[in-house]
Formats: sequence, C-alpha cells, structure tokens
Amino acid sequence: MRSLSAWLGLALTSLVAAAPAGECAHKVKESVSPPRGWIKGSPAPTDHDIELRIALPQSNFAELEQHLWEISDPFHPRYGAHLSKEDVEALVAPHDDSVQLVEEWLASHGLAGDALSRSPANDWITVKVPVSLAETMLKTEYHIWTHAASGDSLVRTTSYSLPEHLVDHVDLVQPTTMFSRFKRMSTTYNSLQRQSSIMATDPGYIPDPSAYGGQVNASCNATITPTCLKQLYNAVAYEPAAAGVNKVAATGYLDEYANHEDLQMFYAALLPQAVGSTFSVVSVNGGLNNQTPAEAGVEADLDVEYAFSLSYPTPATFYTTGGSPPFKPDDLEPTDSNEPYSEWLSYMLSIEDPPQTISTSYGDDEQTVPYSYAKRVCEDFAQLGASRGVSIIFASGDGGVGDGDPDPATQECYSNDGRNVTEFIPGFPASCPYVTAVGALQYVPEIAANFSGGGFSNYFPRPSYQNSAVEAYLSKLAPGTYAGLYNPNGRAIPDVAAQGVNFQIFWDGSPYLVAGTSASTPSFSGIVSLLNDARIANSLSPLGFLNPLVYALGTISSPAFNDITVGNAPGCGTQGFNASVGWDPVTGWGSPNFGVLKDIVLGNTSALWSA
Repeated sequence: MRSLSAWLGLALTSLVAAAPAGECAHKVKESVSPPRGWIKGSPAPTDHDIELRIALPQSNFAELEQHLWEISDPFHPRYGAHLSKEDVEALVAPHDDSVQLVEEWLASHGLAGDALSRSPANDWITVKVPVSLAETMLKTEYHIWTHAASGDSLVRTTSYSLPEHLVDHVDLVQPTTMFSRFKRMSTTYNSLQRQSSIMATDPGYIPDPSAYGGQVNASCNATITPTCLKQLYNAVAYEPAAAGVNKVAATGYLDEYANHEDLQMFYAALLPQAVGSTFSVVSVNGGLNNQTPAEAGVEADLDVEYAFSLSYPTPATFYTTGGSPPFKPDDLEPTDSNEPYSEWLSYMLSIEDPPQTISTSYGDDEQTVPYSYAKRVCEDFAQLGASRGVSIIFASGDGGVGDGDPDPATQECYSNDGRNVTEFIPGFPASCPYVTAVGALQYVPEIAANFSGGGFSNYFPRPSYQNSAVEAYLSKLAPGTYAGLYNPNGRAIPDVAAQGVNFQIFWDGSPYLVAGTSASTPSFSGIVSLLNDARIANSLSPLGFLNPLVYALGTISSPAFNDITVGNAPGCGTQGFNASVGWDPVTGWGSPNFGVLKDIVLGNTSALWSA
C-alpha cells in the first residue's frame, strides 16, 4: 500500500504532466556531435511526418538476461527451457507510473487512443506526428541533413529534450539523433559478376578431412553451390525430418525483393528436387515483394536461394520490411521512418510462433547508431532468443576492421563523436552480444576472406561467454598492436564463419557470382536450421541463442567447428587482425561441421572430442 506522501507525489507529478507543454521545464535527454560526413541543410518542412518511437525503461531486463544465459548454456540444467512470450513481456514491461506519465504527456499534445500504438510489453509507444509538433514536444529543431558521399538525406536533430519529470521515465525517442544509413553489407554483396556458364566443372576432388566423405568437388574452388556447402560442412547425408514444425526465414529491407522465378531457376540448375517449392512472404510495416524481374534484389535473391536451399524442404519465410531513413525532399508525401530493425522487431515480438532460424545481411557502422537506441534494439533481440528460442544470425560486415567500405584504400576510419580520431569501426547489429555474427571464408581448404568484418564493440562490453577465447587471442598479439584503435574489452565479432566468395546465384533471370558476408550468413543459417530440425524431430527444443553453445564447444577444442588459421582482413590503413588457432576476430571459431554438431545437440557427448 502506498504512503500518503507517495500518493501526493504522484498526484503532483500528474498535474505537472497534464499542464500545457509550454509550461513544463525541459531537460536535454540526448545530444550528439554533428556526425562526420553529414551536412546540415535547411529546416525540415513543418508538415513532414515523423513516426516517433518512444522507449520506456524496462522493469527487469537484468533478470531476463540471466534467464537467457542459463537457457542458452549447454552445461546448465535449464538448457533449452525457453520462457513463454508472456513471461518475457512481464519482465520487460515498464512500471505503471512510467506508462501513465508518458501517456499524460502525449495526451497534453492531443495524442491519445488510436493515435498511439504499443509493443506487446508496452515498452515502446509509437506515434506519427508532423515535424512542427515533434519540435514542440522535444524542444528541438529538425533539419535536412545530407550525407556528402552518397547524397542520402535524413530529417534529424543533434539534440532533444523532455519535460524534467519524464527524463527518468523515457529511455529514448527516435528518430532524432540517429544518422545511421542502414545499408546492405557493403552494398550487401562484396562483388557481383555475371557468369557465362552455369557453373565451373573442374574435375576431381580436393581432400578435406572434415568434409563429407573427406573430400570436396574441385569445382568448389571456383564456384560455390549448395552441394559444395553441404560437402564442406558435412551435411550431405542429412534429410530434414521436422519440416512440419521447424521453420527458417530471411529478412529483406530497403526495397530488396526476393524473386520467385529466380529461385525456380536456381533450383532447376542446382537443386532439382526443390523445383516447385517456394517461400511465404510476410509484409512488415508495408513492405512489398515486387515480382517485376527488374525489381529483383541481388541481396534478397542470394539470401533466399542459400538459406532455403540448404534447409529444404523446411518451410521458409521472407520478411519484407518497409520504411527506410533516407528522406527525399521532392517526394510528394515524405514520411521519415526509423531504421527498420525496430519495425521488424516490433512485429516479431508480437507473434506467437516465429521461425526458429532467421538470417539477416544488413547493418551499419556501430557509431552511426546512438548508444541508447542500439542498446534497446539489442535487448529486443534478447527477448526473441529467450522467449521463443529464435537463433538470430547477422553478417559481420565486409570492411575488415574498417567502416564497411570493401575497398581498404577508400575507408575512412574516424570516430563519429566529434573527436575525429582514427579507430577501427565495428558493425551493428553484429556487435550486439545477443546475436550470432558470421564472418567470411574462401577456397578449399578454407582461409579467411580478406573483407571479413571483425573487431570489438565500442558500445557493448565483452560478454562472459567470450572471456577465455578473446583473452587467449589478445595474449598472442605483440604488445602494443593497434593500441588505441580498438576496445579490447568490447564484445568481439565475428562468432563463426562460412564460405563467402564466388557464390552461384540466379538474379534477373541470369546466373551470377557474388561474394560477401551476406553470402556467408544465409549459408550458416541454413546449417543452423538443419540442427534445429534434428532437435525438434527428437522432441527437443530449438537451439535459440547460439553463442554460449558455440563458445563452450570452441573452448574445449571440439571438432564441431573447422578452425581457420590463415588470412587477415585489412582496413583503416592496417593489415587488420589475423586468423589464428582458436577464436579470432576475422573468422570467429571457424566454419561448422554439421555432422559433429548434430550429434552434440542431440546429446551425444562423445562427439565433443572426436570427429
């Protein structure tokens, strides 16, 4: 029961909240330096619409995180015992007084009822308002900012304020200070080259002890296909047995459309038994999947062709999410949106039965996303892993230790905080400790691809599951190596790797070769989906958040991953980090051995130490 003083305090606070907005004292909530490479232009049009997403403090995220660690730890008694959706929502639901105060503030500006939309846990409130009202509510001024190198424009501000009594009841409001351009990983694919023939036909085999039957088709050194990946990662003999329950998905953003006809051509050439099968399309926030051939996306086709072929006949879904930050001043109906992860996450957290494996090949430099926003998006990923056992898999990036530019010669590795000092640039969301980041490999035997994104987060501290692996790697570096260029105590990426060069795809009706971590990511995801199939077929829970399992296996030197010890990924005017024995910030623990992993996840502990 509340004391009289508590009731009086709440009543007085409510009266302040209900007062006209202009009479409330405001306090700066967030302020950033003008971001490097962005030019401030004219004031934003007053009638330009913005979808403000307001994050309320989550009541008990620390407890949710503890649950996540325990149910993801293969040596913990609770391994695989995922929480219910309702349990997670109860843990992250904001306190009632936060909800009440924020709703009263919005109502004081005429925003209530159907004007508001809420996340399932009520920890996000979304409202569409014109710039003129947003400026009044946040005591700020929005301008049109243009990215000099690309020409992209955003409607943003570098500082905003809230009524003083709300500062502790709101974690963040966006879009305000976020200048992320949210792009495909280095144009998603590191390279694109049209093929004059369907595939290389080099005769013979390459010996590879960890591959299926101990060998790989020699043609795989010139062209990667689903057959190559199944041979390399020891998955040839497995037939999915839980296709009625297990599901796999790929995500699409920025008007990237997955073309059904291209997929059928891919299947006809490389997986004939799958011809006629297709994927479901789910639209999020008005996302489209235009089937006009010229509208097919290289990234979207790559993602669905590899994630879905490797896991065939597992039911597959392509999530197409509408909305992207760039503002077009000449658009007749301009609406500025948040970076689309938030839209997609909001949808995923609202559904009961999401796919168990989800592949994403998009991201941006970590420093372009305000810390407050990156933290909340990352915590939403944790909700998916904890409540529904979803394995969330992201590309680590294509710029080595650099800023995402695949050409080391043109990378600009400067801090975005006004200091303009040289430093390595990690990517986000790969740097989130609740997702699995995938680097890129090439050739047989495998070595690191020279563009594989890796490094250390400047936002997120190193999670405990990484401690021994990362410390072992850092201890092998010569004293002073890259001192001051990276944060040795940050979350390290990538976690794992897979082939990422010379992938055969069909796009716009023709065969092409592509490369990038955006090829590695759906490939690794396809293998994870097969592992989930094996568990579900044996009445076990899906794997969910993968990293504690991955690092546990790596630490005990299990043959579950093929260690990559050759190569490096240059960037920022340096040779970058090098691949080495054990975990490294270029290839993580290396590529998967499905046969060994399957035995392990089904409980055969003898597989931990013998291939």
